[in-house]
Amino acid sequence: MTAAIVILVLIIVILAVSYAAYRIPFYHPNHTESPYDLPPEEQYDPHRETMTALISEMDAIPFEPVEITSYDGTKLYGRYYPMDEDKPLLIGFHGFKSTALRDMCGAGKLARQMGMNALLVDQRSHGKSEGKTISFGVKERFDCLAWAQYASKRWPGRPILLAGVSMGAATVLMASDLDLPAEVKGIMADCPYSDPGAIIKKVGRDSMGPASILLYPFILLGARLYGGFSLTAASPVKAVKNAKVPILFIHGEDDRFVPCDMSREAYDACVSPKMRVTVPGAAHAIAYILDPEKYGRAVREFIASLGLKVREDA
Repeated sequence: MTAAIVILVLIIVILAVSYAAYRIPFYHPNHTESPYDLPPEEQYDPHRETMTALISEMDAIPFEPVEITSYDGTKLYGRYYPMDEDKPLLIGFHGFKSTALRDMCGAGKLARQMGMNALLVDQRSHGKSEGKTISFGVKERFDCLAWAQYASKRWPGRPILLAGVSMGAATVLMASDLDLPAEVKGIMADCPYSDPGAIIKKVGRDSMGPASILLYPFILLGARLYGGFSLTAASPVKAVKNAKVPILFIHGEDDRFVPCDMSREAYDACVSPKMRVTVPGAAHAIAYILDPEKYGRAVREFIASLGLKVREDA
């Protein structure tokens, strides 16, 4: 076998492995998730009834469907829930292969209790939004900017809070150093990871063991070749070093998917006014479910620190 053939075979193998590595975390062409598909882990068993009830409550509320076009031509879909036009607008972003109704059901309930309006969006490559590639916040941060710009033009002067859960939390944190509209007054990040690469490595170790690190270079290459993005282009930790608005970090202390220390890392790096609240015993993305009173107090304290007015009778 000549050297040229060896090189060609090697290139084909590298491309094939990179494509396979791209498909595992990033490729998501079929947006079929149901908000009622709850995580199968035993940590969630005691809370399934509560979670389902919250999701059903949100699912029954009338909303206005909204569509925008993002920076790269991707059409994005959202659900607008009007409450009190004199109160702030919460724009909510869900997590990886999840839905707005599931991940934002707690924040949505809080918003209603406080009289806030809510715009809950389908992240790109999820729900009714277009796209086939999940980029762990690298591209989604610009979608967040597009939603904020849309809201600021539609409701000039209305204060905006950006909120997210899991990958959605990472998304809003990664948008914190962008040129956000002046209406954006704060960011609330519930169980964010510190870096896209770090969470992929962590999940890889959990599922495949230490040998998973050998796949990581192919994941990086696959993201660039087939997903059209660099996984290292942005991260929550990088972004909050130049954050332009105050940030509230919330995390469950028994989060076995995104370790609580990841939000601590982002909190420590954050240069804007900040708060951090942890909920003992809470698994991933259910801090509100486990302790809605503590969660609500933290959100209210944060909103008050921004000088914003919400209902006080909730």
